[in-house]
Amino acid sequence: MKTTLSRLCAAALLAALTGCTTTKSDANAKPAEAAKPAASEAPKTSTPAAAAAPAAALLNPAGATATAPDTYVVNLKTTKGDLVIDVNRSWAPNGADRFYNLVKVGYYDDVAFFRVVAGFMAQTGINGNGQVNAIWREARIKDDPVDPAKASNKRGYVTFATSGPDSRTTQFFINFADNDRLDGMGFSPIGKLREASLTVLDALNAEYGEGAPRGAGPNQGRIQSEGNEYLKRDFPRLDYIQKATIQ
Repeated sequence: MKTTLSRLCAAALLAALTGCTTTKSDANAKPAEAAKPAASEAPKTSTPAAAAAPAAALLNPAGATATAPDTYVVNLKTTKGDLVIDVNRSWAPNGADRFYNLVKVGYYDDVAFFRVVAGFMAQTGINGNGQVNAIWREARIKDDPVDPAKASNKRGYVTFATSGPDSRTTQFFINFADNDRLDGMGFSPIGKLREASLTVLDALNAEYGEGAPRGAGPNQGRIQSEGNEYLKRDFPRLDYIQKATIQ
């Protein structure tokens, strides 16, 4: 009985950070009690009234395959402040390379933290343009083995979401707490937030909580197809990455 329960718990947790209901490569997360809406002002974001056509680089995953430096620093300028990430390629080479290239082509600019589950993680990485999403959703990368001696899913560590073997694309999450149980499920961290950024992480708006259909938050399938138009209309107080840069 204990073995059966353990397997069921592991399966539920894997569903927490894996595929959404529409595509295998979309990431979703563990059900959590929906947070009550807070009476706060909507954060200012950088999206113009009419979305501009995506740059050519955003429509060409095949051209975004440069090898990243052994270590590099990414600054995510968000609606709550800067999240500074030290990326270490030795922890997860394929993931670090993908992250480097996505930042370089501007993929994460004006991208929402669409799934913020208090005490668990904050997830982002679906572009605000449906045309861009349709292309990158199929641009999967190979898995990286998890070596907890190098990096584990502890507080502040940054990890790509996955929906099964070799399915990582663009979505990633930042751990609010020590979630080292994810290590054994194939979630390989690529970097870690600097200590000063943890207060910014904790300030991300978690009022919408878990995503639909398990929670009251955004539906990943609709983000993939409708982009920021859907999010900013129906979930106006989400926080966003305004600009992502390599320092």
